[in-house]
Amino acid sequence: MDTPSELGDFLKSRRAAVRPQDVGLATAPERRRVTGLRREELALLAGVSITHYTRLEQGRAAGVSDSVLDSIARTLRLTEDETAHLKDLARPAVRRRPATPRAEHAGPSARQLLAAMTDVPALILDRRGDVLAWNRLGHALLAGHLPWEAPDTPADRPNLVRMLFLDERYRERYTDRKEEAHLAVASLRLVAGRHPDDRALAELIGRLSIQSDEFTALWARHPVRTCTSGRKSLHHPAVGALELSFENLSLPGSAGQRLIAYTAEPGTPSDAALRLLASAAAPVAERPRFRHG
Repeated sequence: MDTPSELGDFLKSRRAAVRPQDVGLATAPERRRVTGLRREELALLAGVSITHYTRLEQGRAAGVSDSVLDSIARTLRLTEDETAHLKDLARPAVRRRPATPRAEHAGPSARQLLAAMTDVPALILDRRGDVLAWNRLGHALLAGHLPWEAPDTPADRPNLVRMLFLDERYRERYTDRKEEAHLAVASLRLVAGRHPDDRALAELIGRLSIQSDEFTALWARHPVRTCTSGRKSLHHPAVGALELSFENLSLPGSAGQRLIAYTAEPGTPSDAALRLLASAAAPVAERPRFRHG
């Protein structure tokens, strides 16, 4: 990923989103040639020289201070995630030659925890959204149309972002596919800003940009957002509608791996549907046996 270009594009996208009247500037009677704030208007409001700010939009951020970036972020009304992303782009980690991607694996203890969560759909993901492992219920909930052993093949692992744009059967799981797509791209933007030398991540973004017009359009908007918890509205082909809460839990010492788990409020139709799915997803030896009277 070209970090200098990303910095300029990000700043331009956010500058275009701020109307002069939103920041107390009187609109001139003549027709404005730009959408949102002009460079000089933003520089004035942020207390930064126009030369200094122009260099930032050109990707020349060497030596920029936190106070300058914070002032620009406040003027542009950036969120906490967007401000962190701005700083990642302005001060990227020491650039290294991209190494050949090495296959990641979930650790034994993480896999053991995953397998023990028999009543909770759960997956272990890397920072790119590759599925490193899933339990039976997680597989059944999100990707029962894929082989159970799919995460064990590093070269062709399921990737939740890629599936959201290129796998129609996975896309159909989500009631609000547009919102899910926007969140996926916003999260990927944040990761890309933090890891500009991640070749596998760049390859994923490149593939999606070629194969999905929807992804390309969303990526161009520069959304940035992290999502560690929330709710998902799903529709499973076997058990119907599900309203689930989810939590993303970082796995210590794992270079960005996380465990994501889904739960239903006890006593709700979603809870009953999840229990039904768990029963169907359990290996034959684990399924409850019913005695006939």
